[in-house]
Amino acid sequence: MSQESHGSNAMWTWLAPAAASILLFAKFAGLVDVSSGIALALSAALLGGAVFASVHHAEVLALRLGEPFGSILLALAVTVIEVALIVSIMVSGAEGSDQVARDTVFSAVMIVLNGVVGLCLIFGGQRHYEQSFRLDGASAALAVLGTLATLALVLPNYTLAISGPEYSPVQLIFIGAVSLALYLVFVFVQTIRHRDYFLDATEPELASDQAAPGKPTTSTAAASAGLLLVSLAAVVLLAKILSYPLDAAITSAGLPKTFVGVVIATVVLLPEGIASIRAALFNRLQNSINLALGSALASIGLTIPAVAVVSLITGSKLTLGLIPESIVLLVLTLFVSTLTLGTGRTTVLQGAIHLVIFATFLLLSAIP
Repeated sequence: MSQESHGSNAMWTWLAPAAASILLFAKFAGLVDVSSGIALALSAALLGGAVFASVHHAEVLALRLGEPFGSILLALAVTVIEVALIVSIMVSGAEGSDQVARDTVFSAVMIVLNGVVGLCLIFGGQRHYEQSFRLDGASAALAVLGTLATLALVLPNYTLAISGPEYSPVQLIFIGAVSLALYLVFVFVQTIRHRDYFLDATEPELASDQAAPGKPTTSTAAASAGLLLVSLAAVVLLAKILSYPLDAAITSAGLPKTFVGVVIATVVLLPEGIASIRAALFNRLQNSINLALGSALASIGLTIPAVAVVSLITGSKLTLGLIPESIVLLVLTLFVSTLTLGTGRTTVLQGAIHLVIFATFLLLSAIP
């Protein structure tokens, strides 16, 4: 979390969800034609504002709750936004809609483990030379992440019940259930059983009657709770409005359909990525690692069960298996991440390696 004071919410954090709500009311009342260019541009701008506002209010609540609960709340808020964008495209029936969940989850993992982590290590290492974090928590999160990624994105290519990179309904139910169960077990370990694994070893945990620096007041936290719900609802509804235009824009730009997943993941992870980088600059790499790995875990552990339920209810096709080049990048990312997070200390070198992998991911996303 940022170290700024949160005595009150900035004006824009109220205005963004309010403006989005007004536009949505006008749309559903038939007062605005959202298919026009101006309305679409305004919808896109308000969607971005609602995303940033929702993550801001989640951050305020996270500061009130303290670590590691704060990182979990941020990850949940981001995942709700991600699921909303994915489902809006899935139910639209557009070409490639069956692959958008796979592409978004894979993009989220690559953006987090390579883009966000790489930038955190580069900026943090440039300012502080060498940074440290708790090895126990990072290795536990990475083990869960590797298992979930393999089950959700690699194994479907090798099952025989249905031809193609898909799970049968029974298999999909099982994978969705175990993904959710494993994520919940991780959250239990992170918040209760071994909470100390995810706390900065250089900063002792505050007693319950002590106030953390910059801790929001009760009224500010209560206001953020309400505004968070409004912001998330605005994101869900605006995402549905923009699903068709986004697909059309990707096509007109000559980019592959899989690039839709990159755009969705970038939109929802941008605010959290900024928070992670800022934490690294303040020499709080533990917080950066919690945010990064937590969002990647939530992206798989919560998104896959959600889209599985939508697929089973609507009877829509759900393609989860990655293509070979993506599997290579995923394996390389998990291997390098194991080395990077396997010592408890990082430098700019590890950050540079992750950014090279991230650049390669972006290139292959645009030019497969």
